[in-house]
Amino acid sequence: MKQAALEAHNVIKYFPTGHSGILGRPTNEVKAVDGVSFSIAHGETLGVVGESGCGKSTLARVVTRLIDATSGEILMDGESISHLSGKSLRIARRKLQMIFQDPYASLNPRHSVGQIISSPLSVQGISPPQGVKARVQELMELVGLNPEHYNRYPHEFSGGQRQRIGIARALVLEPTVLVADEPVSALDVSIQAQILNLLETLQAELGLTYMFIAHDLSVVRHIADNVAVMYLGKIVEMGSAQSVYTQPGHPYTSALLSAVPVADPTRRGRDGRIRLEGDVPSPIDPPSGCRFRTRCWKATDLCASTEPLLADQGNGHLVACHFPMETPVTLGNTQP
Repeated sequence: MKQAALEAHNVIKYFPTGHSGILGRPTNEVKAVDGVSFSIAHGETLGVVGESGCGKSTLARVVTRLIDATSGEILMDGESISHLSGKSLRIARRKLQMIFQDPYASLNPRHSVGQIISSPLSVQGISPPQGVKARVQELMELVGLNPEHYNRYPHEFSGGQRQRIGIARALVLEPTVLVADEPVSALDVSIQAQILNLLETLQAELGLTYMFIAHDLSVVRHIADNVAVMYLGKIVEMGSAQSVYTQPGHPYTSALLSAVPVADPTRRGRDGRIRLEGDVPSPIDPPSGCRFRTRCWKATDLCASTEPLLADQGNGHLVACHFPMETPVTLGNTQP
C-alpha cells in the first residue's frame, strides 16, 4: 500500500454567525465542513464533488491551512500540520500548494508574470541555483507559456493562459501536493481539456499528488483515481472513480450522475434522470439523521432519527446510507 501524502481526520470547520450578549458569543454556526476524513496516496488524485455550497472550497482552504479548522487533524507524509504556525507553517507550505478557481482574481494585476510566479520564492527566502528569472522561465515553458512573456501582465493573457500562470506559481517551490479548487470551472470546454491534460502530464513527470475539487462530474472522472462526494458538509460516498461512477451507492450520487449530459441524442430522456425536489437545507440548521433525507425518495423514519455512517460496501467503496442503491448506472460520453 502506498504511503499517504495527505490525510484529514475528522476535520470540522464551523463559522460563527450572529452574536449576542456582552461577550458577543455567536448565536449560530454555519457547519461548512462537519467531520470529513480522507487519505490520498502519493502520486494519486482524489476528486471531491458536490453541489455549490456543500463545503468543497472550505475544505480546500482548511487542508491548505489558509483558514484554521475548528477541530480535526491534517497530516502530510504522516506529520501533523494542523497546529503549525510562523516559520514552521511557512516551511510546510513548500510541499503543499493551491491552484485557485478564478485565474484572474488570484493574480495581482499590477505584477508582471515574472513577479507573480517568483513571489513564493521571495516569501520563502529561496534563491534558485540558476537564478530567479531562469527558474521562472523554465516553469513558464513547462506549463506551455512563452518564456519571452516574462514581463507581461495578467490582462494580456487569455483565461487558459492565466490558469497556466497560476499553476506555474504553485509549482515554483517544488511541492509534492497540489490542492486544485475548481481550476477549470471558469474556462470554456476546449480550454478545460488542455488544462486537464497539462495537470495529468505534470503529475506523471513530477510525481504530484492532487486533491481536485469540482462540481462537474465529467471533469472529475477524467482525472481522478478516487472520488469523494460531499453533501452539506459531509462526505456521503467515497471510493475508486470506477466504482463510484458505475455502482453509486448513495441516492445523492445517483442523482448527480443521472444529470450528466448524454452525447447520444437517441438516449436522451431515456436514462432515468433523477430530479431532486426541494432546496439544499441550511448548513446552520441541517436536518437530523441523514442530511439528504429531506430530498431523498428512499427516506424513512430511520433516516430522520439515526445518522448513517460511512460503511464499506466492498473493495473500499464507502457509502453513508441506510438503504444504499443497488442498480448500476449507464453513463453517456462524459469526457470533457
